[in-house]
Amino acid sequence: MRLTGLAPLLLALGAASPALSAPAPSGAAATETAYYPASIDAGATLDAALAAAAREGKTLLVVFGADWCHDSRSLARVLTSERFRRDYAARYALVFIDAGKPQTGQGHNESLLPRFGVERLKGTPAMFALGPDGRQRNSRKDALSWRNADSRGETAVFIWLDKLKSQ
Repeated sequence: MRLTGLAPLLLALGAASPALSAPAPSGAAATETAYYPASIDAGATLDAALAAAAREGKTLLVVFGADWCHDSRSLARVLTSERFRRDYAARYALVFIDAGKPQTGQGHNESLLPRFGVERLKGTPAMFALGPDGRQRNSRKDALSWRNADSRGETAVFIWLDKLKSQ
């Protein structure tokens, strides 16, 4: 059988047969980009997280980020890690809020930012720590400084949590 036209190219690229195309991500790869769901009502989710943290006497970490952002994903991986659950979950609660692409004018959930003394994000992620009393425990500058979370590394996040815990 001789193939003509686009058929050889399509076969070579795997487009002519689903069996030749790359498999869909599964397991960790599929869930890795689901930290900041765009489909939730972020205001209601934040309010519920604040109420639950207050009832439980926990500090709430509110992370504005995006699944497309490597720094946001890196921070979320640390905050959802086994070590976090083991060593910090008794003291901290988490809520992840989709921020979209604020640096390009395509931000999401920006109406929530004034609660934290911020008019707009210049990048992602940003992490605000709210005590059980609802008061912000980290400075605005600190909250907005997480834009390099990936290069800071896991150890720096845990050191930050330890310092916050001792305040």
